[in-house]
Amino acid sequence: MSTTPIKEPTFRESVDLMYNRAVALMDLPPGLEEKIRVCNATYTVRFGVRLRGQIQTFVGYRSVHSEHMEPVKGGIRFATAVNQDEVEALAALMTYKCALVEAPFGGSKGGLCVDPRQYDDHEMEMITRRFAYELIKRDLINPSQNVPAPDMGTGEREMAWIADQFGRMNTTDINAKACVTGKPLNGGGIAGRVEATGRGVQYALREFFRSDEDKAAAGLTGSLDGKRIIVQGLGNVGYHAAKFLREEDGATITGIIERDGALFSETGLDVEAVRNWIVQNGGVKGFPDATYVADGGKVLEEDCDILVPAALEGVINLENADRIKTKLIIEAANGPVTAGADDILRAKGIVIIPDMYANAGGVTVSYFEWVKNLSHIRFGRMQRRQEEARHQLVVNELERLDAVLGDKWNLDPKFKEKFLPGADELELVRSGLDDTMRVAYQSMREVWHGRSDVTDLRTAAYIVAIDRVAKSYRAKGL
Repeated sequence: MSTTPIKEPTFRESVDLMYNRAVALMDLPPGLEEKIRVCNATYTVRFGVRLRGQIQTFVGYRSVHSEHMEPVKGGIRFATAVNQDEVEALAALMTYKCALVEAPFGGSKGGLCVDPRQYDDHEMEMITRRFAYELIKRDLINPSQNVPAPDMGTGEREMAWIADQFGRMNTTDINAKACVTGKPLNGGGIAGRVEATGRGVQYALREFFRSDEDKAAAGLTGSLDGKRIIVQGLGNVGYHAAKFLREEDGATITGIIERDGALFSETGLDVEAVRNWIVQNGGVKGFPDATYVADGGKVLEEDCDILVPAALEGVINLENADRIKTKLIIEAANGPVTAGADDILRAKGIVIIPDMYANAGGVTVSYFEWVKNLSHIRFGRMQRRQEEARHQLVVNELERLDAVLGDKWNLDPKFKEKFLPGADELELVRSGLDDTMRVAYQSMREVWHGRSDVTDLRTAAYIVAIDRVAKSYRAKGL
């Protein structure tokens, strides 16, 4: 007797399924439950750009999921697979993500169907500026209404072009730079934004590892030191997460999976060397100090302590979920685990730190950048030297005591250089990000361990986020 294969839910369906799982455990009025779930609006634009002697037509989207807080916030991705369903699902995730980490934004997302590798820099600038123009004139890019950021296929360069385009169209707007985040440091950006999402993944893992109870739930002990980690995708997020975990926390990166295959080494990979190899050679193939596996997906199934999917959605799905051997998954990408795979992994006892929390470092530091642009002053400028002056008073007194007491005191010679400097912008950004990730994790953890009907962090994250959105709507009188 033949059996009908289980249908894999789409990314959009996965988000809806996970939303439904959470609201089933909440006491929301049906009308409010529906209001939070639906996407408010999606704008589709088709525009032409004259390239290589002829007009080429491009299709782009900007979706606004929820305006319970404004502006709405969410990245713009450039990829050939961009479609309306994907953009709307990502916009919904942005709503919940911002609510979870208490960034005062609604959720939005944008995308353009384009392969940036097919065009040179000048052509990409023309395409990006035209796309930005189409969105700006409809207030779908605006410091007080809709603030994009980088996503897959975009970065500082594209954000600088968009900010400049907005400035050209709004010549008297003093807050024009705040129309987009993720800009270069010299173009209104903020220190620490490029590595923010990867840094957030690191801080999320550190907070998880502070709890013996949570480690026990995943079958883990000790610290991050020596933990075997496999990273899927060595783009901006995966690279920084792997680099920081290896260099600062002592983790061993045993596997790196890229488009053209994967590298595996039980003794650990040098993340910086692999990154340089990819830049020079376009892929991981041929890297000398590791085993190359042509079918990169197989390395996802290797035994490890922590698996970090940091690229595309749906890489862990119904087809391979049964073969995943890790103890802990941290979703550095958006939607890397499908709803069907999520059920299988949880049944196996694998703990998942969900995407809406794990990759929220980007939007958190984007929030800091937006605030910086609106305040027109870099963080630390007013208080840094005052901090140093106060620290100097303490150092002077300790040095006086050291001179009096001599060997009985033994003041550490390095104390002065560590204690004296005031915090600069980068340190303040890292401090703010660390605090945000800690507080958000504790809010999820409280629901995870405090309610008998919540058995996983993802459901806990959705409950916390949806509850905050619901309270915002109620405060508006809805």
